Amino acid sequence: MPSIDLAAPRNDVLRPGLYFYAERAAFRTGRSPGLDVTGESRGCNEIWGEFLINQIETGADGSVSRLDALFVQRCESNDRPSLFGQVLYNALPLSYEYRSDAGDYIGAGQQRAFIGATSVFGVRGTVDRGVEFSVSGQREEWSVELAPVAGQPLGVGTYADAQRAAFREPGHPGLDVHGQGRGCNQLSGSFEITELEADEAGTVTALAASYVQHCEGMAPALRGSIAYHAGSPPSPTVLRKAALGKAGLLGAGAGR
Repeated sequence: MPSIDLAAPRNDVLRPGLYFYAERAAFRTGRSPGLDVTGESRGCNEIWGEFLINQIETGADGSVSRLDALFVQRCESNDRPSLFGQVLYNALPLSYEYRSDAGDYIGAGQQRAFIGATSVFGVRGTVDRGVEFSVSGQREEWSVELAPVAGQPLGVGTYADAQRAAFREPGHPGLDVHGQGRGCNQLSGSFEITELEADEAGTVTALAASYVQHCEGMAPALRGSIAYHAGSPPSPTVLRKAALGKAGLLGAGAGR
């Protein structure tokens, strides 16, 4: 059975973030984090690597109760082939992705993925009034507003013919994706909610959704997907791209 040891730098604790220049956990030096993946009676004498933690929660006794992590390990030399893996233990999906067509004003033709290791997420709102999802990270901040048709509760389903949420007309659901100082005066689009959870007061606690937004009647679209304690976790490829942005690869072998 494989064994995976992830350790914070000495005299520190693990928290969401990126951990570079990892050394073999039991023998780590200075401010280096620790990593050691073993199995089938095989292990490394020396380790070069890195890992990211998207989620981690611990009990009162310090034992880990929730973990979402990704690692890359190289044995005996930094230029050796890499072992790449993911650890999920009671993890809740938590990510945001957007893809902007060329000519789309809001997304500026870019693609981005946000994960817990690099970003902070939030949800507020109720099933009656609508929900706002927010993300901050990678030098960007975004908000996505999803609102039901007036007089109807928000729930799982497809919402077509959406208008700008704050100014939607009767019979129309509301949508508004904005950030980086950019927003639409008028918009059209649609969204789909695949999972939605709320407490007894109707406050939204979990959300999985996707959207398509067109700004000012233009054809180029902004598309995105939300996973906030619901939905599917991002793929390892998306995780690696989100971890290092345009560099695109966790574990490229760069560094010491």
